Amino acid sequence: MSRIKTHVKKGDQVEIIAGNHKGKRGTVLLVNAVKGKVTVEGGRPIIKAVKPTEAEPNGGLKTIDGTVHISNVKKVG
Repeated sequence: MSRIKTHVKKGDQVEIIAGNHKGKRGTVLLVNAVKGKVTVEGGRPIIKAVKPTEAEPNGGLKTIDGTVHISNVKKVG
């Protein structure tokens, strides 16, 4: 299996340059090169409904970081 080259990697500071969240900056938490997606900390918040479990006994709504297409981010520093 060959590696797919990307212009960003985990831990890089990036800025979202396109889409509804344009202008937001954050740190890359995850890179999925096969799908061409990156997860930026605070870049695209999504509210998700969570069922009650042992880890989260109350359940409810939880805010998570959504993915952004890799072409829509620019490395800042």
